[in-house]
Amino acid sequence: MSYQRDFDRSIRVAVIGAGSHTYRNLLPVLNYLPVALQAVCVRSDLPRAERTAAQYGCRAYLDMDEMFTREEIEAVIVCLPAERQAKIAHSVLARGKHVWLEKPPGQSSAEVEAMIEARGRSIAVVGFKKAFMPVTDKAIEIASTPEYGGLNSILAVYPTRIPSEYDAPDKRTGISDWLLNGVHPISFLLAVGRKPRSVRVVSGRNGHGACCIVFESGVIGNLHMASGPIPMEAYYLYGESWHLDIYNNNRIALHRGVPMHYGKTTSFVPPGDDTGAVVWEASNCHASLENKALFTQGIYNELRYFCECILEDRPAKRGSLEFALDVMRVYEAGLRSNGEEILL
Repeated sequence: MSYQRDFDRSIRVAVIGAGSHTYRNLLPVLNYLPVALQAVCVRSDLPRAERTAAQYGCRAYLDMDEMFTREEIEAVIVCLPAERQAKIAHSVLARGKHVWLEKPPGQSSAEVEAMIEARGRSIAVVGFKKAFMPVTDKAIEIASTPEYGGLNSILAVYPTRIPSEYDAPDKRTGISDWLLNGVHPISFLLAVGRKPRSVRVVSGRNGHGACCIVFESGVIGNLHMASGPIPMEAYYLYGESWHLDIYNNNRIALHRGVPMHYGKTTSFVPPGDDTGAVVWEASNCHASLENKALFTQGIYNELRYFCECILEDRPAKRGSLEFALDVMRVYEAGLRSNGEEILL
């Protein structure tokens, strides 16, 4: 891990959108990345953009065309409402610039397909942070380890719901919670389960229920759309002789079982350390990095990966537009399913 000041090569970056999420999470994480912030661009509220730009030693713009004319920019970080984001990202890609964009990438899979058409040789990564969490990396590692015998099923528990025909989306944005938050657990399921084949959703009148994803590998993914107070985010992976529990994204436990003969075994702690459970948990003992939300939530990892792809001149695989397209297709299938299986 290096800090921004330690890198020999810096990517010239602009940020489009200076709202709360950008200010709280994206700008601070630049401290750990090989970037040089050149500009902040917003559609309105120039005084806020100027104060933000001054804080980071760059310039503020209201007009994107002017920004590209006056600044030498290699890559753009886009963080806007979903209904505006796809159009802006498409325009950035059409200019031959690299782009990272916040989730959801847009409002439809068609918008993602248009971005793929415009991408050319540019690097494009979508910030599905749940696909980049350290616990997600560990889950993929365990599920891919031959000694554990592969993965059979995944359960995700997350507070979201499917809008019904009687449940109008948010009047201000026209965006439902299923799009804003449902893509979080969907992206985790796809990061671990890989390519989805079909989707079936069963929900009640209030929109809560279950979304079942069948993957091409044969793995079954289930999203339980929970309700109630948070924290409640959890993920469970099940193999033939093991299972993995992820709670609140900062604690992960691998359960391997213990040798047991029914009616004869008297101890649940046999000798050795090759059976039983292994637990990894973020520590809050020191003011270190691994326990901060920027790192446990995957925000650092997704932007670091974007920068690495640019510096190494290689196409993105994690969080790619193709991955985003699969996420959006699952999202859309969830809206259409109403208990029926939707093939993707």
